Order: sequence, then structure tokens, then C-alpha cells
Amino acid sequence: MDTMTLWHLTHWEFAALAFAALLVGFSKTAVSGANTVSLAIFAAVLPARASTGILLPVLIAGDLLAVATYRRHAHWPTLWRLFPAVGAGVVVGTVFLVWADDAAVRTSIGAILLLMAGVTVWRRRRTETAARPTEEPATEPATEAPADPATSRSARLKARSYGVLGGFTTMVANAGGPVMSLYLLSAGFRKLGFLGTSAFFFLIVNVSKLPFSAGLGLIDGNSLLLDAALVVFVVPGAFLGKWAVNRINQRLFEQLVIGATVVGGFQLLLR
Repeated sequence: MDTMTLWHLTHWEFAALAFAALLVGFSKTAVSGANTVSLAIFAAVLPARASTGILLPVLIAGDLLAVATYRRHAHWPTLWRLFPAVGAGVVVGTVFLVWADDAAVRTSIGAILLLMAGVTVWRRRRTETAARPTEEPATEPATEAPADPATSRSARLKARSYGVLGGFTTMVANAGGPVMSLYLLSAGFRKLGFLGTSAFFFLIVNVSKLPFSAGLGLIDGNSLLLDAALVVFVVPGAFLGKWAVNRINQRLFEQLVIGATVVGGFQLLLR
């Protein structure tokens, strides 16, 4: 088994994981993608392979809270379009985890974090002159940009590409958030539609990953005991996110998240 128990941790290590769990709750109800910081913390405190299995139930707890908050705003046609490609990406990621040792997983997580930080910066530059989804009024309906018939084939190719990459990154490193955020933003989602669709997406995808992670030895009774201690911290994070979603300075927070993600990625690559 590659898992760790609660008793292996120092007080400072547990405090770092608790803070990461709080960030998971915050990201699920306010700033999607902020849990890349949580990913970096988990992979820094725990063995890289073990961190992916221990973080997964914590993410699912955050997903449940996000679904409870934004369940009326999901756009199901988008979800059904993404799921087949995501499933293929999860299978590829599982095969990679069977082959990869802890060093390879740690390097992959670091590289993925840096890639996602770059994607986020690129996305922000492209949308600087457009209305940001997180700046829309809270009363905006959950809508998707109308599909242009002339580009429907291109739209299907984009959904498949993002879906496979999202499935692979979420299986290997629980880092599919920035990939899916980029896809949903490019599809023209407003804030509530974005949050509701991503909430259901990650709940379904993360639950489907449980048997794969258990089969790889990344989840067992010991790891679930640690998860039970950490899930407690997800709840206040989710309430904080719900309170802050219409108050937070989004631009500054994203800059902090990107900076922390880059630092975490380099830390993993240089370990």
C-alpha cells in the first residue's frame, strides 16, 4: 500500500494539510482552480502517489458542498459532451500511474502545475477586454454560448481535446480544474453556470475515480481515517467561499494562486 496514516504526520504537516483542505472548500464554491495550491501542499507533505489518493475524498467532500450550493445552475448538455473524452483520459492516467514510480508522479504533478499556471495566465490575457464570468451579477442564468453551426466540428474537437487532457490530469494529479475552467470560460459560461456545471462535473468524475485509486492501492482504511480528519476543514472553506464569491478581488487572488502554484510546481520538480 502507498497510503499514509494520520499517525505519520507531525503537527505542522497536519496543519498544512488542514489548510489545504480549507482551500479545497473555498475553491469549490468561489474560485475554481485554487485547489492547485492544495495539490502542491499535499504532494509536498505526503509521498506524491499517496497524495493523489488521500486528496481525492477531500475533493469529493468539496464537490458535494458545491453541488448543494449551485445545483440549479448546471448545464447538462455540456457535461454529456465532455464525459466520454474525460473517461478516456482517466483510463490513460490510470495506466500511467500503474507504470510510474513516486519520483515520476512527483515530477509529473510539478510539470502539470506549471502547465496549468501557464494556461491560466494565457486565459487571463485573452479575456482582459471581455466581461469575466466571475464578475457577472449573481442573478445571471446558467447559459452556454450558442454553438455556431459553421464551427460545430471544431467545437466537438475542442470538447474532446479538453476532455482527454482534463481526465488525464485529474487522474494523475487531481489537477483537472484549470483545464475545465478554461474550457467552460471559452464556451461563454457566466458565473453561476460556470460554478454549477463544474460542481457536477467534478463530483461525477471524482467519484468515478474512486475504484481506480483503490485498485492502485492509493485508498485504504488508513488513508480514509486521515481523510475523515481533514474533511472537517473543507466545510468552513466552502462557507467562506460562498460568502466571498461576490466580494473577493478576483484579479489579486488569481495572481496569488498562480504564484503559489508556480512555487509549488518548482518545489516538486526540484525535490
